[in-house]
Amino acid sequence: MDANTAYLTQNTPENVHTVEHPLSGGKTLEEILSNIEMTIIEEKEEHLIIDLVGIEAPIANALRRIMLSEVPTMAIEDINLWQNTSVIPDEVLAHRIGLIPIDADPRLFKFKHPNEEHSSENCICFKLHAVCRRLEDGSIVGDKVMSGDLQWQPFPNQQERFGHFKPVHDDIIIAKLGPGQEIEAELFCEKGIGATHTKWSPVCTASYRLAPKITLKKEIAGENAINLKNKCPMGVFDVKKGKAVVKNPRNCTSCRECIREDDSMVSLAKVKDHFIFTIETTGALSPRDIFREAIKELRDKAAFWLDKINIYKRTPKS
Repeated sequence: MDANTAYLTQNTPENVHTVEHPLSGGKTLEEILSNIEMTIIEEKEEHLIIDLVGIEAPIANALRRIMLSEVPTMAIEDINLWQNTSVIPDEVLAHRIGLIPIDADPRLFKFKHPNEEHSSENCICFKLHAVCRRLEDGSIVGDKVMSGDLQWQPFPNQQERFGHFKPVHDDIIIAKLGPGQEIEAELFCEKGIGATHTKWSPVCTASYRLAPKITLKKEIAGENAINLKNKCPMGVFDVKKGKAVVKNPRNCTSCRECIREDDSMVSLAKVKDHFIFTIETTGALSPRDIFREAIKELRDKAAFWLDKINIYKRTPKS
C-alpha cells in the first residue's frame, strides 16, 4: 500500500493519515521545495484551477484561508446617505451597496486608520443619485437603481494617477423605486481584508480537493465495460474498442458508485500531496493575482514567526 495514497473502499477510506513529518526520510528542505510543482489547468477572467503537487495539507489549507480572508481589496465602507425615500431601510440599503465589488487595485492604496481623513492615498469616492419619474405618456423611467449608476468622484490627482474606477459589474440591482422616490448618497471605498468583513473578500469561493487516482484492476470488456461507464454520473469512464478506459479521472467526486456492488474491477484512491485548487473571484482582482498575493502573505507570516523564534533563541535564559 502506497503511503502517499488514500484508498476508497466500499465501506470506508483507508490509509488516510499522514504519519511522517515532511522532513523525515533523509530529505532536506531544499529537496522538498525542489519537488513542489504548480500547473495552471484552466484560467478564465474570474476562474482559475491550479494543480499543486508536493505540499502538505496544512500549507494548502493556509493558502485557502488566506485567499478567503487576508488578501486585501477595495470595498465601500462609509456612506453619506443624503436622501432615501425608497421602501428599503437606510441600513439595509447601505449594506447592499457595501457588497458591490469594486474594480480597483488595492495595491495602489494604503490602509485607512480609524482617525485618518479620506484622501487620494486611502480612498475612492463614488456618488449615487437616482430618481424615478413618470413621464407624460405614462411610462416610468429610473425605476431600477443599478451598480452602473455609481459615478466615480476622483480626489485630486487620482484621475491622472489611476485612470478610472468603477464597479466590477454594472447590472447589479441596488433598489427598485416608484415614481417620485429618490436615492442620493456619497460612497467611500477603503482598503480592507475579508477577516474584517466578507465584502473585502476577493473570492466568491476558494477550495481544494485531493487529486483522484483511478485504475482498472483488470481488463473490463463487453457488457461489463458498458455497465461501468453508465454507473458513473460524472463520465469518468468510457468504452473504446469494446474495453473500459479511464477517460476523465479528474471528474471523480468519490461517489463510489463504480465499486458499490463490486470492488474487484476498479481501484479508487486520492493522492495525498496533489491538490486541485479552484478559485472563483468577485472580479475585484484576477484569480492569478489573488493566488500570488496569498503566497506572498504566507511567506511573510513564515518570516515573521521565524524572526520571533530566532529572538527567543537569542534571549538569555534565567
